[in-house]
Amino acid sequence: MKKSLLAVAAMGAFASAAQAQSSVTVYGIMDVGFAGTTSRTTTSGTTAQPYVKTNTTAFSGSGSESTSRLGLRGTEDLGGGSSAFFTAEFALNPTGMNLSGDANGGLFNRQSFVGLKKNGLGQAAIGTQYTPIHLAVGATDPGQQNNMIGSIIYTTSAAQGNGQTTTSYTVRQNQSITAQSENIAGFVLSAMYVNNNRDATQYGAYTSVNAFNAAATTAGGTTNSNGWGLGANYTWNKLYATAAYQSFINSTDNNTAVAYLGTAANGLAVLPAEPGRSTTGTTATNGTGTITTNGVNIKDNQLYGAATYDFGILKAYANYINRKASSVVNSDIFVSRTGQQVGVRSFITPTIEAWANVGQGRYAALGNNSPTANFTAYQLGANYILSKRTNMYAIFGSTSTSSTGAVANNTAGASSYGVGLRHTF
Repeated sequence: MKKSLLAVAAMGAFASAAQAQSSVTVYGIMDVGFAGTTSRTTTSGTTAQPYVKTNTTAFSGSGSESTSRLGLRGTEDLGGGSSAFFTAEFALNPTGMNLSGDANGGLFNRQSFVGLKKNGLGQAAIGTQYTPIHLAVGATDPGQQNNMIGSIIYTTSAAQGNGQTTTSYTVRQNQSITAQSENIAGFVLSAMYVNNNRDATQYGAYTSVNAFNAAATTAGGTTNSNGWGLGANYTWNKLYATAAYQSFINSTDNNTAVAYLGTAANGLAVLPAEPGRSTTGTTATNGTGTITTNGVNIKDNQLYGAATYDFGILKAYANYINRKASSVVNSDIFVSRTGQQVGVRSFITPTIEAWANVGQGRYAALGNNSPTANFTAYQLGANYILSKRTNMYAIFGSTSTSSTGAVANNTAGASSYGVGLRHTF
């Protein structure tokens, strides 16, 4: 009898120990409020034209300050300083529709990955993950990647409320593997590699009688999406500095002739214009002749650098970003976006936190009359802290764009505001 009791007690103790070695946490953000956007967009990008002014207001559930989300995060102790971990995080839309008219209230995959960690060495993971630049921006953006207009670094569209991505860099990548080191003398290094390739071969005769006929294709060809990224950050007392670079290539070769390489229809990555401005005029094309090289080739290079310094009464921010999309076939066909920004963030009282940022940038392109454009942006925001997990907020932001190159576009721009309540759990 005593032996049986001892056995039951031992089994219970073992089960408790095993359970203590693994844990799963449910977390998330619910951000709801009222948001409005006013945009002024020209009707043409080639000549001075009348403009369209659009006002939009809505109760927004996708979040003006933070994208609403639901996530699961778990770890398991494997012993010997090793552990396994996973994250599955999805965007939520409590009101069912955002200002861009997207009625999809379902679960959008923000990040989902599983990995291994070794204490003293670092960690690695595979899945849908944030890029090195996105992680660097998250640590150095004075507006903390909110979804309002007014940031040069974390640029959102005029149709506010989608809360998914920014136009100034790639936020996340599928089919990716990442690695991150432990803190070594203040330095933390990170890397990403993306691989999603398909290569199909058709055996038999090529049936087309005209190799330059766009309709003449075979079943073979390649569709490749590759990329990589590197990041590093350094902490010294109250100074934090970070830099990241990433490059992604999307290429397709299906034995189809491509006419006018660089047009949006043929796949050159066109960087979205600033809010309120038509994308026409920022597209790079070669505009002449027929390109006989098969395939569509896009190379998207992105660079980010930033630093913050905590003065105690406030934290100061300085940011720089560049994104250049070009044709792999002809590197002279490109469009580039460069921006600089400074900002501050501080607690005015123990319960009121405020921030401000201002910046300027420039578009440049070669092809299609080599258009250029200058843009500026600023943002003001404040949080009223109700508790450790709940706050009220108010945000206002504005941006404007003007042409300075061959495209005679009217000055365009947009502004947005948002007030709401945010709860984290």
